[in-house]
Parts: sequence; structure tokens; C-alpha cells
Amino acid sequence: MKRLLLSFSVLLSWGVIAQTTFFTHPVSDLIKTLQVNVDGSPMSLPIISLNDQKVIVIQFDEMSHDSKNYYYSIRHCDADWTLSNVSDMEAINGYSTGTITESALSVNTTFLYTHYWLRFPNDNTQMKLSGNYVVTIYEDNDPDKVVAYACFSVVEPRVTIQGTVRGNTDTEMNGRYQQLDFTIDNSNFPIRDVFSELHVVVRQNDRRDNEVSNLKPTYTTQSLQTYSDNKSLIFEGGNSYRQFDISSVYLAAVGVHNIQLESPYYHAMLYDDAIRAGRSFEKEPDVHGNYLINIQNHSQAAIEADYIYVHFTLPDDHPLFEGSLYLSGNFAYNQFNDSDRLDYNGQHQAYQQTLLLKQGGYNYLYLYVPKGDSVGSTFPIEGSYWQTDNQYVIYAYYRPMGDRYDRLIGFTTIE
Repeated sequence: MKRLLLSFSVLLSWGVIAQTTFFTHPVSDLIKTLQVNVDGSPMSLPIISLNDQKVIVIQFDEMSHDSKNYYYSIRHCDADWTLSNVSDMEAINGYSTGTITESALSVNTTFLYTHYWLRFPNDNTQMKLSGNYVVTIYEDNDPDKVVAYACFSVVEPRVTIQGTVRGNTDTEMNGRYQQLDFTIDNSNFPIRDVFSELHVVVRQNDRRDNEVSNLKPTYTTQSLQTYSDNKSLIFEGGNSYRQFDISSVYLAAVGVHNIQLESPYYHAMLYDDAIRAGRSFEKEPDVHGNYLINIQNHSQAAIEADYIYVHFTLPDDHPLFEGSLYLSGNFAYNQFNDSDRLDYNGQHQAYQQTLLLKQGGYNYLYLYVPKGDSVGSTFPIEGSYWQTDNQYVIYAYYRPMGDRYDRLIGFTTIE
């Protein structure tokens, strides 16, 4: 009887893991600045081609100088970022688990941290299939002691994707929304049934909350799939990302009112932000919510950049009590975490939040999430404008009848 109960427990556990939707984020509060990019391109999307020379680099900081033993496992995922039905042996050439061997201690920083990094593919692990991959990072060779998840994709380019963004949509003309139209040219890659075998995913500025999937072509031929005037592809235009630069602790740069040393740590007071909804649109250069770790006059930002308490303030005498306000951007992993939710200070009539961030330049927005909803909106605080320069990423996955996993056969970015 005990053996039966144990077997059932293991099967149940595997079932729960298989249904988990993975995304890049730390699990432990001691893990900071988790980044997944193409090596040498610190603000790139985490996508490489199958059998390419490019490499994915995963890096993060653990907030101490204590030696930690970190391990990883890598698994293949389907288009929805749940585990696929292929075995590790089918997806990976070499070992699907390994040890993180590369690390360095921070130098001359008020916050002590250890910087860790690993690359894929590496000498022990190579990806054999296209699609999505999740890397689970855990401590002491114990898979139950997970500290972070890191996600990236591998594409086998089989189709060509082209698209445009316009302001006139089915709901309004040149107002608050943007319409995305695109085509997928599969003339060199026949697809028997595009309605069941082709799975398309679209993201705006790498956000998952307003991600669109399960799209069907408006028009179809054997060689060209057209997605136009699709109401599912109407997005809030939003606004240009706000920005600040804390690369130096000696002078206040863009967006920073002052930086002070309140022993033993630095505090950066940002300028009070203004509500931009209802104003005329003013285009500002941005990097679509990304950030870059940097420290002025130093060459090794990964271990020389310090951590600083960054104070955000948004004055508002009409608080949004029917929902919550969040700081959004890649530094927040484009998720709505409690740590990134702003608190309303009635005495100062302002939203406030303080985050511990590594030195560098950052993009951010304020997103409002109504109660009971999971999609953020720029309308109440940032406003929304069709002229905004957004980055749309289109992923084309393919699974023919009888196959057990989603191949990533194409992707493109449209701005």
C-alpha cells in the first residue's frame, strides 16, 4: 500500500511539473539581475538558430560572497512553455544536467555578491531540436532547492515572416491602439494544414500578460499565410518607456534627482514621475523596456557595478483603488510581482516603491491591473498612443499530425 501511495505521489508531482508554465525569473530572494541573452549582445532576445555559432548566456548574482554549489537541468518545452513530450535524450546531445562552474566575487561594492554565468550550448550540453528550453537552476544538487528559471528559444529558420504596424484599426482611426498585420511565407516549407499544424505567438515588448496565441490566418494559400485585420492583433499603443541611469554614484544622470550614501548603502532618488494620460504624445527614444548593466569608468560591470536602492514616486491625488499599479520592464521580468507593486501613500498623495537594482541604465512603465484581471493597461497613468514605437516579436511554431513537440520554424521582430 505504501509503495502504491509513493508511486501515485511521484506521478502526481511529475504531472504538476509538466503543466507548469515557465518564464525567466528568480525563485530565491537572494538571486538578483537574472539575464538571458545572446552572448555579446546584452539587450538581445534569448533566441539562437539551431546549429548556429551564437551562444545563449545566462547570468545572475547571488547576494553574498559565500561559496554556493549551483547545478542546472535543461528541458525542452512546447510553444506554451510547458514541458514537451520528448525525452531529454531526444532533445539534448550530451548531458541534460550539469554544474555551474563559472563565477566571480564582486569587487569594491557596498553590497557583496557573487556573479555566476553559464552558456548554451556548451561542451557538455547541446540542443538537438528547435523550440523552447527552460533551464532550472538549483542548489546543492537538490532539484527541490530551485533558485531560478531561465528560458530561451532555438529556431530552425524554415519560413519568412514580414509585417507592419499601423494606427488605423477596426475599433478606431489613429487613436490609442495599434494593429499588427503580417504574413508567413512557407513556400519552401509545405504545411499540410496551417489551421492545426501552425501555431503563432505574438508578444509586445516581450510582455507575457498581453501575449496573443492560437492565431488563425485571415487568408491562406499553399505558400503564404496572411494575418490581417485580426482583432486579436490590436494592442494598446502605450507610451514611450521612461528611463533612468544610475551608472555613476557621483553625479545624477537621466531621470535621477540625486544619489546619496546613507551608510553603508547608496540611495537614488528619481524625479517625481508625472501622469502622462490625457497629454499629447511626445516620442522619446527607448529600448522597449530593456536595461543595461553599466558602471562609468570601469571595464567589468558584471562584478564592479554596485547595488543601489532606487526610489520611485508617482504623485496622484486620484488613486486607483479598483486595481493595482506595477512597475513594468525587463528588470521586473515583465511579471506582476508583489515586490514591483507600488504602495499608495495617502499622506503624500503619491504612489511609492523602492527597489534594489544593479548599476546601469533602465527602462520602465507604470501598468495598471484591475482587480480580477491579469493583463496590464497603460491607459490610466501612461496613456496610449498609436504613434508609440513598440517592438513586436512573432514566433511561428509547427507541429505536424503525430508529432510530439512544437518546432520553432521562424521568428521576426517588427518595430
